[in-house]
Amino acid sequence: MRNVDFYVDPAVALRIHSLRGTMRSIHGGPVVFDDKRSFTLHLDTAEVGLKSSDLTALMNKYVFNYRGSPLTNLRVTMSGSQIVQKGTLHKALDVPFEITASLSVTPDGRIRIHPTKTVILGLHVDHLMKALGLSLDKIISLSGAKGATVRGNDILLDATAILPPPVIEGRIAAIRVEGDEVVQTFTPDSRTLSVELPLPVAGASNYMYYKRGILRFGKLLMLDAEMLITDLDPQDPFKFSLDRYNEQLVAGYSRTLPDLGLEVYMRDLDKLKQSRISVASVPIQ
Repeated sequence: MRNVDFYVDPAVALRIHSLRGTMRSIHGGPVVFDDKRSFTLHLDTAEVGLKSSDLTALMNKYVFNYRGSPLTNLRVTMSGSQIVQKGTLHKALDVPFEITASLSVTPDGRIRIHPTKTVILGLHVDHLMKALGLSLDKIISLSGAKGATVRGNDILLDATAILPPPVIEGRIAAIRVEGDEVVQTFTPDSRTLSVELPLPVAGASNYMYYKRGILRFGKLLMLDAEMLITDLDPQDPFKFSLDRYNEQLVAGYSRTLPDLGLEVYMRDLDKLKQSRISVASVPIQ
């Protein structure tokens, strides 16, 4: 994949700058696009970003969305090379907090969020917490969180476990803040490395290209699959959703390649409504 905003939730997109990997059915048989819980996406090499809005939705809807969560009303923004998390801390009272933190990757491949400035009730409390011998893990418990734990003053995130389906596997090797994105770099482990695939059509800049194996979507079953999916407007990233791919497909077109592969042009997710309005406004002769 290249230059694809891959929506795993209506409010969460994986900003895929580049990705090479494999897909496999969890229960055997073909990979089924229509059931995103039925397959696994394994990342060999990838550069994947999450914007502040994506991270905010992930934290509130998935990571800390459980009964008794000590953190709610979270909002994530970027500040230079760091992230800023604001929200409500639930202890004896509900108190507003703000944590500015640096990002790094632990040796076991988790994202470390390390606070560099902590503000509670408008007060800078880092020195006070140190003087009292307090650390973050003594203030909050994340036992019910999805893919998140706390150790000392650090929050540790499993980069793939915090995501909604489909299941994504991969080894994160580096992380950085770039503008309004947290960009994660995935590198292959020693067990698997998929082969880079030459595109069957030259000139595609935003695309997903699937080859080999068995792929099923809608009523179509592709044996020894070869399918290049790209967008109708190459001026911006291809916005794709597994939940609404059929609408995107209906709004576009496809053609058969000489080797019987398929080239598919889809309407960007955010342009579906605009596409419908323009069609409806055409007068009938």
